[in-house]
Amino acid sequence: MRTETGRATAVQRSQRPLRVVGLLGLTVHLLLAGWMVLRPLPVAWVYDANLTPLASLRSSSAGQVCGELLLLSPLGLFLPLAGGRLTTRWLPSFLRTTGASALLATALEFLSSWAPGHVLNVDHILLAVVGVAAIHLALVPAGRSFLLRHATTPRVPAAVPAPAPAPSAPAVYPEPVSSHGH
Repeated sequence: MRTETGRATAVQRSQRPLRVVGLLGLTVHLLLAGWMVLRPLPVAWVYDANLTPLASLRSSSAGQVCGELLLLSPLGLFLPLAGGRLTTRWLPSFLRTTGASALLATALEFLSSWAPGHVLNVDHILLAVVGVAAIHLALVPAGRSFLLRHATTPRVPAAVPAPAPAPSAPAVYPEPVSSHGH
């Protein structure tokens, strides 16, 4: 039976590979999202900047709204993985993740407004944060509980079957020796 120290050690051992996966995924995703957002667009004209929340949704297509929801949504999984905290509660994790994603979405939106063909749109920031929050709530609490159960269950080695007995030769018994003088 594991003690509390054994449980903590098992959880710590399982955190390192998760942190590496989280940091690697976070790096690759941010590079890809930065490239997609910051590349110049060849357009003849652009709309004015939108600083009114939800004002541009009427003129956006469903594909554009889904694209904005999905652009930074992997951060909802990669940020908690990169933090590597398996034993934290869901609310502080949710607040940290959505706060960090709001800062990243705002930074990307401001940087993209300098690229040709892009304008500042506060709806992009809001939709990105909603996407991150939805992915976090859908995957992280259930994933943490699964990983904690997996890390704290005792691992019993598989039983090794006993080797089969070697086939034996038929038993040969010596002939009884008679006491008569033959």
